Amino acid sequence: MASPDSASMAARARALMRGLDRASLACALPDPHHADAPAWPYASLVMVAHDHDLSPILLLSDLAAHSRAIAADDRIALLYDGTQGLDTPLAGPRVSVLGRARRLEKPGGPGRDRYLRRHPDSILFEGFGDFCYYRMVIERVHLIGGFGHIRWLSSEDIDLNSRESAALAESEADIVTHMNQDHASTIDLYANRLLHLPEAGWRMTGIDQEGIDLRRGGRVGRLSFDKPVRTPGAARRALSDFARKAREVGHE
Repeated sequence: MASPDSASMAARARALMRGLDRASLACALPDPHHADAPAWPYASLVMVAHDHDLSPILLLSDLAAHSRAIAADDRIALLYDGTQGLDTPLAGPRVSVLGRARRLEKPGGPGRDRYLRRHPDSILFEGFGDFCYYRMVIERVHLIGGFGHIRWLSSEDIDLNSRESAALAESEADIVTHMNQDHASTIDLYANRLLHLPEAGWRMTGIDQEGIDLRRGGRVGRLSFDKPVRTPGAARRALSDFARKAREVGHE
């Protein structure tokens, strides 16, 4: 059982991961000219989404160097950088996630759906024969939450037991579609008044037990629940609470 401090750090790590739509992917790149030579560390930018159990989902081309590296050694790391815009970036939060990349031979399912909602332009790429989805199996997480707030976390530390929110996961697509079609103005209230993100046209791309994901063009936002939400009914109440809070902010 994680200590309260570990639980707090794990929650920070999950929030940072889910709040970002991209990461730096590090892997071991074989030397193409010397088969017996040690692999080189290699890092590249990837777009990322997360399944309900927090597993990172990637869409990668077989022609990319990182895909060839993964084929030789499935150990990878993802760096999530939450320091953008800070005067002192090294005092800001970042998370390094270590694990193994698993190629999904059957790309259908909620992981793919979550990825495409998070990155709608990716529908153009997945139609090419050389693109494939990968799921990262997390083994360890290294959180730097700022000076003095550093901790290694295990996969058990960050696990929220997604089985408890299976009903929410099954209803996610319907909830997201309903909100975008029937409550677009409310989603803009969430973004404008609760996240201080300007302009209209925000869309919900996902909902999980800890919060909702929003997107407008190239910008994303993450709005966290006060407590875990595990059923469609609880999700409706939480979304109504967000709307109430947003309207109250407008009258202050």
